[in-house]
Amino acid sequence: MASRKSLLIILHYLGYIMQGLGIVLLSPIIVELIYGDYFNCIYFIIPCMISFALGTIFVRSYKNNEMLKLKYAMVVSSLAWLWASLISAVIMVFYVNAPFIDAFFENMSAWTGSGLTLFADVEILPYSILFLRSLEQWIGGLGVVVIFVTVLIRSGTSAARLYKSEAREEKLSPNIRNTLRKSLQIYLLFTGLGLALYILAGLPVFDAVNLTFTTISTGGMSIKNANVGFYHDNIVYAITMFLMILGATSFTVHYKIIKTRGKSFFKDIQVQVMLSLIILATLGVIFLTRNEPVETLFHVISAITTTGANISSPAYMTTWPSLSLMLLMVLMMIGGSSGSTVGAMKIIRVITAIKGINLTLTKLISPQGRVLSVKIAGKKLKETEIREATAYIFLYLVFLLFGWGVFLYFGYDPFQSLFDIISTQGNVGLSLGVIGPGLPDAIKIVLTFLMWIGRLEIIPVLILIRAFALALKDSIR
Repeated sequence: MASRKSLLIILHYLGYIMQGLGIVLLSPIIVELIYGDYFNCIYFIIPCMISFALGTIFVRSYKNNEMLKLKYAMVVSSLAWLWASLISAVIMVFYVNAPFIDAFFENMSAWTGSGLTLFADVEILPYSILFLRSLEQWIGGLGVVVIFVTVLIRSGTSAARLYKSEAREEKLSPNIRNTLRKSLQIYLLFTGLGLALYILAGLPVFDAVNLTFTTISTGGMSIKNANVGFYHDNIVYAITMFLMILGATSFTVHYKIIKTRGKSFFKDIQVQVMLSLIILATLGVIFLTRNEPVETLFHVISAITTTGANISSPAYMTTWPSLSLMLLMVLMMIGGSSGSTVGAMKIIRVITAIKGINLTLTKLISPQGRVLSVKIAGKKLKETEIREATAYIFLYLVFLLFGWGVFLYFGYDPFQSLFDIISTQGNVGLSLGVIGPGLPDAIKIVLTFLMWIGRLEIIPVLILIRAFALALKDSIR
């Protein structure tokens, strides 16, 4: 009975998100109508109706306003991202006749902000499908669960735990609903700013909308085969770099920037580290490659913000010295600020783990009984925070090695496949050309899994897998 009740609670909250997806994924129909593809609207309508109808059934299946446990919230979050990718994949399968595994990969890549694609030529895709991919990245940047919790679920403990289940901790207000609303307002403000800048730079409206969506979300999935390099315009590159940094900065910092009129931006430790790494890595890559400064700076920012936008082709990037590519790999693993739209390990976790290592070494050489503490930006770190950061980084590296091992098993180049697997799990999107339509289905499935756990920061997915294993074990008994 307890197991059935738990399932009903999970489905109840998942149902809200399914309803929201059923409504939001109808948006590309507007693009269909603008460009005259009236008869293809059905490909969006039917899957969205199914999502909304099932969501409504799930919402009504359990009406008690019982407090949602964190482990249940994590299961809801994990299933929500799977469902979002599934329902979008169905649209793509029927509309453009994409193989299901490819379509699921494509949409998981979009939702998680990974930006990798299996389409050899994205420019032949219908405008509505291109917009669908960009919209998914924009929603996924802030968070599938976060956006629908803001709109559909009342404030309270359950909303707070759903918020936390999507790897978010920052609070702009004591009230979680106010935090969500302020985050969404900031996100909309920067989206509008990006759109205006691109239009002023001379981009067509459709290009400006899609590029804004995929850049402010640090997604990087493009409507052009040559990505941002298609435009051959330094002004467009500069706007894109600016938006990538905005997207990789914590919403807490953005909120403080608005309140202090910009004075607090450079005081944030994660911003300080990110900007320092950008400067140092750019100088290092320029020295190693002799590339143009704009080209180098663009790819360095794209790597650390986990955007994955590029202005150089994968084939050209393979000619870069290995050490310069290793620098990009390190940046892709670190990522930007916690509480932003980025993937990867996050700067604050890396700093915490390094501080933890230093604390351990200091204890070994210090006199017995000496009391030691660790601080980051004046805030004392708890031992639990150090343990959690270290454990997460360990798990992250374990799954990274697993994905790399799969590539090696299939005989792919070790260095290039390592670059692409780091990019995949970090939800980055930069590639040396290993990932493409010719991949075996087994690798596509593994990569889809890694994008999923990378975006949800592993733990919620492990909880879902464990819950499924326990349920299967009970059913066998």
